This record gives sequence, C-alpha cells and structure tokens, in this order.
Amino acid sequence: MRIAVVGAGFAGVSAAKVLRQSGFDVTVFERAPDVGGVWSRTRRYPGLHTQNDKGTYHLSDLPMPADYPQWPSGEQVQRYLESYVEKFGLASALRLSTEVASAELVNDETGWLVTSRPAGAQDPLTVERYDHLIVANGIFSDPLVPSFDGHASFAAAGGRVLATGEFHDIEAARGKNVLVVGYGKSSCDVAVPVSEVAAQTHVVARQLLWKMPRKLGGALNYKYLLLTRMGEALFRYLHLRGFERFLHGPGNGLRQRMVDSVGSVATRQFNLRELGLVPNGSFEDIARSTVSLATEGFFERVTDGRIAVHRDQVITELLVDGGRPAARMADGTVLPADLVICGTGFRQHVPFFDDALHARLQDDAGNFMLYRQILPIGVPRLTFAGYNSSFFSPLSAEMAAVWTAAYLRGGLTLPTEVRMRDEVRARLFWMTKRTNGRHARGTNIIPFSMHNVDEVLDELGLNVGPLTRARQWLFPVDPGSYRRVTAQMIRRTADPVSAISDGDPMKMDKIRR
Repeated sequence: MRIAVVGAGFAGVSAAKVLRQSGFDVTVFERAPDVGGVWSRTRRYPGLHTQNDKGTYHLSDLPMPADYPQWPSGEQVQRYLESYVEKFGLASALRLSTEVASAELVNDETGWLVTSRPAGAQDPLTVERYDHLIVANGIFSDPLVPSFDGHASFAAAGGRVLATGEFHDIEAARGKNVLVVGYGKSSCDVAVPVSEVAAQTHVVARQLLWKMPRKLGGALNYKYLLLTRMGEALFRYLHLRGFERFLHGPGNGLRQRMVDSVGSVATRQFNLRELGLVPNGSFEDIARSTVSLATEGFFERVTDGRIAVHRDQVITELLVDGGRPAARMADGTVLPADLVICGTGFRQHVPFFDDALHARLQDDAGNFMLYRQILPIGVPRLTFAGYNSSFFSPLSAEMAAVWTAAYLRGGLTLPTEVRMRDEVRARLFWMTKRTNGRHARGTNIIPFSMHNVDEVLDELGLNVGPLTRARQWLFPVDPGSYRRVTAQMIRRTADPVSAISDGDPMKMDKIRR
C-alpha cells in the first residue's frame, strides 16, 4: 500500500516513521528545503522558542538532547527533527523542496492522483497514484495577514507588511519604526528582539491574552501547573470523568480559587496593573482561545519603554504621513510604521484540494468534520495528522499516526458513520460555545491535550496503564511513557497487505466490523 504524506513537521515525520514501521510504503512531500514545519528555517522568526519545556515537547522514542536549554529555540527544535529523521532512516521517504499542486480522489477503489512539482516552480509536474493520503500540512501553515486599506500607497512609500513567519532577518528592523500586530505567542516573541534594534516598537493588540510565567512566583515551573492532568482538569471538558466530576461539581469553588490564584500571581509578577495590561475576563478564559507562555523579557521591555502596547486597538488603515509610511489605529492615533509584522493567525484549509472536496470535508460553517481530529467522514482513503492545537502537539500527532496505522491495518472497529458524524457535531457545538467561535475551523482542542490522546488510545485499547496516568496527574507528562505504543499496535493488528486486500475498502470495513 502506497501512502502519500503532505508535510514534514512533527505530524508528518512521526506519521512516516509509524507507518513505515507498520509495513507501508510512505512518501513525504515537503515544500520547504528542510523538515520542521513551523520550525523550518524558512519560517522561523527571531525570538522563536518552544512554550513547553524540552522534557514534555518531543516524540515518544527520542528525547530532546540533554544539552538543550529548558525551552529550546526554533533552530534547536528543527535540528531535533533532523536527528529524528536520521535515527529512524526516514531520509529516503522525504521529497524536500517539493510542492503538492493538487491531490485528486479518483474513486474509492483507485485512490489518489497526487500532482507535485519543484517548490516555487510551475513545472515540471509529476503525477503519481497513491492508495491513501495523509494531510499533515499543519494548521499553522498559511498565515492570515489582514488586508489593510491604503496598503498600495504605504508600500510605495517604502513600508512593508509581513507575517511573523516571513520575518527572518532582524537587521531588516534596525533603526526602523516597527508595528507588531497581535498579542499571541509569535507577536510577543518577535517584539522582544525587534525592540533591541528598532527605533520604536509598538504592539497593537485587539485583545489581550493571559500570559503564563515560565516560573510562577519565580519558583514553581509552570509545567507543574498546566502540563499535568491536574492542570488540564481545572478546565471543563466535554465529557467529565473520575475526579473531574468532583472538580466541576462539589469542588468547583476550590477549583475556581486555584485557577484565579494563578491569574493573581501572574498579574503581580508581571506588574500588569501598573502597566495597564490586565486582560479582560478571568484567567479561566485561557481555555477559550489559547495558552501563551510569556516571552522572556517582554514585560520588562514594556516597563522600560522599549515596547509600547496599544491594548484593545486595531489598525484601520495604512497611510503616508509626512512622506513616511504610517498606520492609523481605531482611536485615531497615527504611528510611524516602516515595518508591520503580523501575528494575526492562520487559515485552516488544504490548498491542494478543490472546492468540491473541501465541501465534503467541512460543515456549513467551514469547520473540518474530523472524527478524533483524524478521520474525515464520508471521504475514503484520507486521514489528517496534526489537525489539533495541543500542549503536547508532537505526542498527540504521533498517537494519531498510531491510530491511522491501526485503521489501515484493519485493527480498528469504528462506530457507524451516523454516530461518528453526531459525535463530531456535538464536539464542534461544544468548541464553538467554549471559545466564542475562536476554535480555528474545528482544529483547536487546547487545553485538553491528554483528553485527546486518551480518546485516541482508548479506542485502540492501547492507552498507558493507570499508574502512569495517575503519575501524570501530579507530574508533567513525559512522552517517553508512550514509546512502546507503536510496537504494541503492530503486534495486535493484522498484516497490512492481507487487511487492505489490494485497496478494497469493502473488505477493510468487513475486517474492522
């Protein structure tokens, strides 16, 4: 069985490794010249670091190097993924600097025709047939940059607008007036190094987000708060079980005080009241959008004036003021702006699918209808990898790859299509209500990383034991605890050749039933 994987970030390379070990012929297409996805040298911005510590942000069977700092840089994460490719002999499966122009599902029996070409070129085009396609292009691959009024005259005056992932050279900001748009991780990350060389650095924030200190009160590492099952259980999940029923029932007052205390400590530690940067709402609101680790040095630079934050503001237009590029905000303030760097989110779509296929994958609101964040309902021979936003993105992507391999090997009994569709709709309704609609087309599951991993592995009967899960309630989750899962799946499932039976989906369904 020939499998095409599109994307070589954490999701793509872990899928390649798991599926090759499971007996499949795998080809990975990646338009960048290196592996890494968001960590690729083509997409790294100055100041990029992980939000997780190195002990929780890695794949199950390869820890981060011991000499890495606690929060590795983007370059170090990319080198880690290169070492993963080398360790598991994946180089022969990779087609770097190769872009997938289109992928067409011929029919349920024939599979996919994948058309590829050298990245950045129009030809030559190569067309190949694959039995199964895995979309691992990532939910952070297509930056969403606002279309500002006045951009043409602004650019003619020498102004530039970039996404954070397009900003690579810090020297481009030296001596310039820089506006950073957004208040998420990438915006705050990039603002710090920019502030060291720019004439002025302004951050324009439509909405302030809560930021977690790396060490709460300067002592307690945040991994003991939010990178544990206990930390995850402080926020109400779709389905409550075990101790969660107490926390969100009789113990709700205690739970609320615990959550509020974290927000109070963060407020004092960063002097947010003095700076006028206390976010609206409570600290529990982090579950409604995203969790962002405070960028080292960000609030210190706000305090000393090197970074100015304009809260609850948006840019209404770009313009030319006195012959120089500038930007006007909603309150009428005009700021000089030689360079505008946007950390304003991403579009969730699959650029190599046509509109008709997108319509089959999404609901009327444009949300991806993916069972377990993996399996599209009603579209055969297709799965997704990494289509969730999670504290433990490498681990959850790898366990999703195990789920996909078991599915393709005939070792998974699925609910009926009607039941899967109902479950996905219920989840989307909950996500919409929980996030006020800000769940990134059905892909956002923060901060419920381990709930997602549990659901995937429980369905396979391959979850780690109760003692390991109990330890994860108090201590940060170690992805190494899951290093045997792939081998266990392979032992328990059928031979892929006999299970697939030359790609006959009817026989696969019979085996799963």
